[in-house]
Amino acid sequence: MWLKPEEVLLKNALKLWLMERSNDYFVLQRRRGYGEEGGGGLTGLLVGTLDSVLDSTAKVAPFRILHQTPDSQVYLSIACGANREEINKHWDWLEQNIMKTLSVFDSNEDITNFVQGKIRGLIAEEGKQSFAKEDDPEKFREALLKFEKYFGLPEQEKLVTYYSCSYWKGRVPCQGWLYLSTNFLSFYSFLLGSEIKLIISWDAISRLEKTSNVILTESIHVCSQGENHYFSMFLHINQTYLLMEQLANYAIRRLFDKETFDNDPILDDPLQITKRGLENRAHSEQFNAFFRLPKEETLKEVHECFLWVPFSHFNTHGKMCISENYICFASQDGNLCSVIIPLREVLAIDKTNDSSKSVIVSIKGKTAFRFSEVKEFEQLVAKLRLKCGAASTQYHDISTEVPISSDSVGPSDNTEVQSLTCQRECSKTVNTEALMTVFHPQNLETLNSKMLKEKMKEQSWNILFAECGRGVSMFRTKKTRDLVVRGIPETLRGELWMLFSGAVNDMAVNPGYYAEVVEQSLGTCNLATEEIERDLRRSLPEHPAFQSDTGISALRRVLTAYAFRNPKIGYCQAMNILTSVLLLYAKEEEAFWLLVAVCERMLPDYFNRRIIGALVDQAVFEELIRDHLPQLTEHMTDMTFFSSVSLSWFLTLFISVLPIESAVNVVDCFFYDGIKAILQLGLAILDYNLDKLLACKDDAEAVTALNRFFDNVTNKDSPLPSSVQQGSNVSDEKSSHIRVDITDLIRESNEKYGNMRYEDIHSMRCRNRLYVIQTLEETTKQNVLRVVSQDVKLSLHELDELYVIFKKQLFFSYYWCLSSPVLKHHDPSLPYLEQYQIDCQQFRVLYHLLSPWAHSANRDSLALWTFRLLDENSDCLINFKEFSSAIDIMYNGSFTEKLKLLFKLHIPPAYTEVKSKDPSKCDELSKEELLYFSQLHVSKPAKEKEAESVKKSPEKGKGKVDIQAYLSQWQDELLKKEENIKDLPRMNQSQFIQFSKTLYNLFHEDPDEESLYQAIAVVTSLLLRMEEVGRKLQSPQSSAKGLSSAVGASGGSSEGRRESHLEKEPSSLREDPQWSFAFEQILASLLNEPALVKFFEKPIDVKAKLENAKTSQLSSRTKMQVS
Repeated sequence: MWLKPEEVLLKNALKLWLMERSNDYFVLQRRRGYGEEGGGGLTGLLVGTLDSVLDSTAKVAPFRILHQTPDSQVYLSIACGANREEINKHWDWLEQNIMKTLSVFDSNEDITNFVQGKIRGLIAEEGKQSFAKEDDPEKFREALLKFEKYFGLPEQEKLVTYYSCSYWKGRVPCQGWLYLSTNFLSFYSFLLGSEIKLIISWDAISRLEKTSNVILTESIHVCSQGENHYFSMFLHINQTYLLMEQLANYAIRRLFDKETFDNDPILDDPLQITKRGLENRAHSEQFNAFFRLPKEETLKEVHECFLWVPFSHFNTHGKMCISENYICFASQDGNLCSVIIPLREVLAIDKTNDSSKSVIVSIKGKTAFRFSEVKEFEQLVAKLRLKCGAASTQYHDISTEVPISSDSVGPSDNTEVQSLTCQRECSKTVNTEALMTVFHPQNLETLNSKMLKEKMKEQSWNILFAECGRGVSMFRTKKTRDLVVRGIPETLRGELWMLFSGAVNDMAVNPGYYAEVVEQSLGTCNLATEEIERDLRRSLPEHPAFQSDTGISALRRVLTAYAFRNPKIGYCQAMNILTSVLLLYAKEEEAFWLLVAVCERMLPDYFNRRIIGALVDQAVFEELIRDHLPQLTEHMTDMTFFSSVSLSWFLTLFISVLPIESAVNVVDCFFYDGIKAILQLGLAILDYNLDKLLACKDDAEAVTALNRFFDNVTNKDSPLPSSVQQGSNVSDEKSSHIRVDITDLIRESNEKYGNMRYEDIHSMRCRNRLYVIQTLEETTKQNVLRVVSQDVKLSLHELDELYVIFKKQLFFSYYWCLSSPVLKHHDPSLPYLEQYQIDCQQFRVLYHLLSPWAHSANRDSLALWTFRLLDENSDCLINFKEFSSAIDIMYNGSFTEKLKLLFKLHIPPAYTEVKSKDPSKCDELSKEELLYFSQLHVSKPAKEKEAESVKKSPEKGKGKVDIQAYLSQWQDELLKKEENIKDLPRMNQSQFIQFSKTLYNLFHEDPDEESLYQAIAVVTSLLLRMEEVGRKLQSPQSSAKGLSSAVGASGGSSEGRRESHLEKEPSSLREDPQWSFAFEQILASLLNEPALVKFFEKPIDVKAKLENAKTSQLSSRTKMQVS
């Protein structure tokens, strides 16, 4: 059957495939082990065995046809066959129908595009009558039952889809089923009595990529917590990989990058995730990125069709993509021709009556677009008319504010007038001219050679506008790109930046928005505005525009307005440099919308607190260097050098390292090609300086070489005055160095690296995003462990394991609970220890898993009291340092330390009387009861409480983090003396009774249970007699007489008896409020009983305890869900 053309990795494939037939453009291959006598040797036997264990849905076809052009190393799979007869039919068809046609093409690129288009057409033709439902409900239900049975996850865990595949355990493939759910990647195999069960949470994955190895040409590699897993033999590996990529990135954003996720409400409910929804989302993201549309746009329909290109007089084949507010078209190769038609510009939608199945879209400005060979074109026309009707009404309401004659003013002018009207109403100070036109007006009387070249450039663009149209709906062709590479003329720069970035659409649908935000943000004072004020005069300080109040005020307004619009980003240092360049060539309102486009669409997550987006693109850049400049990779001992050097390139689009007259040409290309332009130029710069970099002995020498190169980059065609040009100020001493023209450099970057595809860059970004965020999380963990390890006896490895368990329990709480307030406290800007905190419910689960005292009958009460003891600031949350301190005492504490912990659990503020509402559950507490008791605190004066809260958390109650308060708190902790046991308060009678009960519960089912009960009875009796003696010295009557006789009579070992002894005559015990014990008394008494000392000093196998907790953590979570 024909296959959708996809690239094939041939590096190791030759070991699996044999060539049977070939010509200049096609290769027919047979898989080893098929149709050979003796099975084709050992390799053939192995391949045949691998293929035979697969079920029918995952078998590899034994024959295939690949397409290749003579001068290319890229192969495309275009057909496969189950037998020789089937594949020969496809081969014969290609020879008879395609081979003769290919000779007419001039370039290999055109041949490949033609073959791809033809094969896609054949697939579409074959699939006309054979569209089946994507998922069979019965099969899915059956898979869901197996998923629930095999893995025992809570019922809230939603299965998204499943695939048959092989999991490689060492060198042996295990055939089974891969289940993809909202929070986990799970695999199950049962073959010849051997069961393999694998559960990996998406948030633990640091690498997810398609790879090839010696045995198999393609597999999916998953790296989780340092372990590598390989899955292969998928029927549709690309579809599987896309879904895995989507789920992994979704989990990463939800759990680690809340800052971004909160702005993305589309998939905020894990229970609503579906396979189709994820695929649609992925397609919408690629659609919006390619056409530079607002993030809110969703791709609704895609139609294969032809678009009539009037200036070339031919129909170009491609896809019409329709969203809520746009009709877009891209030719098959994506570069030949593309068009964006906002529905607000559409005047009419018509259809032709002939057999061409054409849809004609007429827009303002007397322009029409003709799409032909559109399937179901009549229904499409009806839908588009409905959409345009709604859009026209919407925009008509806006345009009625300023009535304008359509003959005299174009659509862009219409929007401009609306915006200016609103600006005049709101603020009289907004600049309506680009700063360059104010400070450097072009003097037509003194035309020099540079000005003549500039006029020639303008003329070239005017010719293009005459052919392709002007404005948002112009045709974008290869000629457009060529003109951008040469540099956009100064007078057209602002207009074309708005157009290519998509900012023109944002401004058109938000008339007056900027002026309103300026008005609202006027006079605001916060951390962002303070930083803006500090950086205003550091932005292009050598340019006259920013030596005057006009430029400085405009820059202040734009930056402050954006910080007001997007407080999550606020202000980041690189933004001032970028915005000052935008203001030179664009009007103030346009500069604001260009900044919005850059920060929120074109460079996502670049300007948040952790600059994750920039770090991701750094990782992509490193990957490209490894692919394209391997000799440089081998020479550099540390790849992080490239990240540190190039970070400013990406954050400022080379503005901070290149002279301004050269940097604006880079910005031209960035607005046209996006991050692809920056990556290409970065590679070209390293390639140009390759010999110098290979000769460098250290990083400092390499940095110097690159800086010298940037100093010598010029723009010989720049019409800017020499006083403004930075490149022209290079001293004569440096003039011996070779000058490089920016236009030549950009052209070279396009020629050498222009074959990078948007889809590949998007995939690399997704793949590296996992790695970057996991690296940041690893840094957080290492910092936490370094701080905590100083105060505990646990080893670093044990602390590491404990941290993983702690964090995993926190995430479990969020997997299936949407309203969980816990993760709202995860803020990466907080100190490391405060980033992850757990509440009482999560602590109880961990206590049950980890505490050596968890077998006690009143373990829920012990967990509650321990949590209350650790929660010193009464915010109902504890961090890892507090958590590990308690676990460390239970595992490694001395007899005195463990006893002191138990003592403190039975006195305020930890202790509170606990009684379950359900008598049948005895000492077990429901989740609601647990949370209720955890929030009961010893009352304090309000002022004292507030002061403590601020002291504990200096960031609370303030507009920004108080660094001095943190330093003061840190110093207090360093100077904190070890707690003196004499400072502990005394324990009253009811607390002592509960303390005694807890000790009895701890001894239950211990091998030395009898002697421990006897010992505690003796200790209790001794303590009460001591108290009685003390009372007699003060009073003739002893209030402790009743209990003394009760405990003295215990002597036995029955648990039932000790309960009755402890509770006998409780009223007489409570008559005298003065009755109490000090910790020293209890400690001294218990030290006299060797059995008790032996029990508390018994060594604990910490490693086994942690391993057991890790393996049973998920199942315990399931039980908690069921209960």
